[in-house]
Amino acid sequence: MLNNPRLPFIAGLPLAVGAGMAIPIQGRINGALGSLLNDGIAAAVVGFSTGLVIMILISLTLPSGRVGLFRILPTIRARSFPPGYVLAGGIGALFVFAQSLTVGILGVALFTVATVTGQTLSGLVVDRMGIGPGGKRAVTTMRVIGSVLTITAVLWASSPRVTGSTGLPGESGGSLDALVIPLIFPVAAGFLMSFQQAMNGTATLHYGTPIAAVLVNFVTGTIVLWIAWGIKLALVGPGQPLPAEWWYYLGGPVGCLFIGVAAFLVRSLGVLMTGLGMIAGQLLGSLGLDLLLPTPGTSVAPATVLGTLLTLGAIILATMPWPARLSAGSRLDNCPMICTNP
Repeated sequence: MLNNPRLPFIAGLPLAVGAGMAIPIQGRINGALGSLLNDGIAAAVVGFSTGLVIMILISLTLPSGRVGLFRILPTIRARSFPPGYVLAGGIGALFVFAQSLTVGILGVALFTVATVTGQTLSGLVVDRMGIGPGGKRAVTTMRVIGSVLTITAVLWASSPRVTGSTGLPGESGGSLDALVIPLIFPVAAGFLMSFQQAMNGTATLHYGTPIAAVLVNFVTGTIVLWIAWGIKLALVGPGQPLPAEWWYYLGGPVGCLFIGVAAFLVRSLGVLMTGLGMIAGQLLGSLGLDLLLPTPGTSVAPATVLGTLLTLGAIILATMPWPARLSAGSRLDNCPMICTNP
């Protein structure tokens, strides 16, 4: 295992926020491609396939990428971590498929609420179980309050777009009952994202570089999606032809960015704080898209701005120390984590 030092918290959290800002960009691209093709699986296949090409080039070009590339098989054969961790890319495939399938139905706002809810809840669970490379992290009162406030803030920030009067599905004219099934996918994808980040973080620690972990993710996810698309093709046939516009193919490269950063950060920040930082970035990114590249009918309401600010405040609150209510033995086991990592 190569030396992979922890990043200072004050430097890691801004990186998590920056990586999270890429998620709504990917969502906008994948959602648009899925709607254009009328095929969410095909859009996800395009995204993962382009991402895989990018990661292969990076792995072959950069010295650290080549080192990690040659460590993948020996590390897996040595069972340095549970073999199932190599399937983390399947979770990424589910997330991209959920984007491609439901963003056009729910809109970016409601999709964000659904994924954030699942991710925040599972972040507490994953940290407490110690699945990530940073080990177990106590579920402190501040972390719980910060998580609840984060979900509340995202609901508030997204409320103007969720309740807008356009009459489209997912907005005021859509039936709530009709949204239940589409909402299941992003909630499940968001819940599993924390597990993916923990798995990738552990793999990164053993590969010595997040490049290798992201490459394995894209290999696994691409295989899963191509199989799914092959089954769909056999059953119902192809959708619309691929578009000529180049920007429809940027979803995969954008995914390389935030998956790699998350894999690098979870050892330093923990799964929950990495997730909360990326959630703040999602809201900031969504706000930036609405201001700079608005879709037809989009407007930035005060609640969106204030909810985004409340999210940032909730994350700051979650970093504040507060002794966990644990048994004496558990306090001793978790004291180093509480003392060194918010």
